[in-house]
Amino acid sequence: MAPKYAPGLRSRLAPLLLFLQAGFIVIFALYTEIDSNVKVDGKNFRDFYPEFQDVNVMVTLGFGFLCTFLVRHGFSGSGFNLLVAAMATQWAVILNGIESWYYRGKIRINLRSLVVAEMCTASALISIGTVLGKTNPVHLVLIALLEVTGFVLNEWLLQTLLAVRMQNSIMLLHVFGTLFGLMLTRLLYRKGSEQRFEKEKFDRKSGLFSMLGTLFLWMFWPSFNSVLVDSRAPTRKLGAVCGTYLALAVSAVTAAAVSVLSNPKGKLNPILMQSCILAGGVAVGVSMSVIQQPWEAMIIGFSAAAISTIGFQYLKIHMLLTFQCHDTCAILSTHGLPGLLGWLVHLLLQIKDCDDHTTISHLHSPDDDHCQFGHGIPHRIDSQDEVLETTSKQEMLRRSSFLGVSKSCGAQVRRNNLTTSDPGGICMYSLLQRFGEV
Repeated sequence: MAPKYAPGLRSRLAPLLLFLQAGFIVIFALYTEIDSNVKVDGKNFRDFYPEFQDVNVMVTLGFGFLCTFLVRHGFSGSGFNLLVAAMATQWAVILNGIESWYYRGKIRINLRSLVVAEMCTASALISIGTVLGKTNPVHLVLIALLEVTGFVLNEWLLQTLLAVRMQNSIMLLHVFGTLFGLMLTRLLYRKGSEQRFEKEKFDRKSGLFSMLGTLFLWMFWPSFNSVLVDSRAPTRKLGAVCGTYLALAVSAVTAAAVSVLSNPKGKLNPILMQSCILAGGVAVGVSMSVIQQPWEAMIIGFSAAAISTIGFQYLKIHMLLTFQCHDTCAILSTHGLPGLLGWLVHLLLQIKDCDDHTTISHLHSPDDDHCQFGHGIPHRIDSQDEVLETTSKQEMLRRSSFLGVSKSCGAQVRRNNLTTSDPGGICMYSLLQRFGEV
């Protein structure tokens, strides 16, 4: 049975949608243009479009079918997902292009900007999962616009104040969407939520469609994690795809095993599995820039699935009773906990890869050693291009030091009335003299 909304909803939803869409059309007509550069990160349209389509399938079909597990809200949830995704993506394109408009007078639109906008939309869809079944379409549209605004602002602050890479800041969409959604469900809490809602019932048909959405997400998650990786570093992109797939595979097996162990009858729990099977992809997406070995991604996938499964079993009811947060889709265990785990792994691997933390002040430049330091935060060098760039900087420093020594050597030689045409001999003379050999 479809949910029955108040009669006044019809008079509010249509004017709101028409007003917002008209405003978007005016903004796009005055301040946007198609980017004339046919290449994005070294790739042309033909190479980048399949990755854009993968992300589009995840946002539209993956999250759409994932929202169909509620009996009274199932098919409506899929339609609401498409409505929210369409509105939020347009708004995200505008907000992400403000900087381009400020410097160039126009918002440049290309496939990369659309992908970034859809990833911002994914954060909004994660937030909506916490209030699914308790809000009407007007609420969902307003929530999505507000959440996308907050996420873009958070991304700008991370990149500007903390010098976080764009890819790393966007991948925090899981954590941001979860926390934003928990805040919403706390504000929408009402008495009686401790008891099971009649709207929360699900049956075999709705569960089947929901599992289909999980399969779509599981299939295309490697593209989701690797789409923003620079294609000019193919090793990094291949590592992101392989690491994400391995983490997803390990998390699927772990979720199945823990599901059997936690079931009194020893049966698989498909609801638990579809909520925890994606945990590995979430955790690896947050920590992807510091993962170099396949076994690292597999351990992260195993840990994320275990934490997600335990959280789904015990944390949802405790969040409701203790903090009055009714999480409809268990977003905290699906996206929040794995995202926090991935952030923690990212921090620990960065610290591990720094060769010597006590000699930071003695470095000639933040890029001289095997780890970079920006605003006190170590950053791992994980691409061949960056290694070559760092090596060239080190070579320049050695050459400058050699020239400085050569100049001092020349003065010393002149003072000792020595002549030679070999700069190496001059430098060797000075070094030997320094150590008392001459």
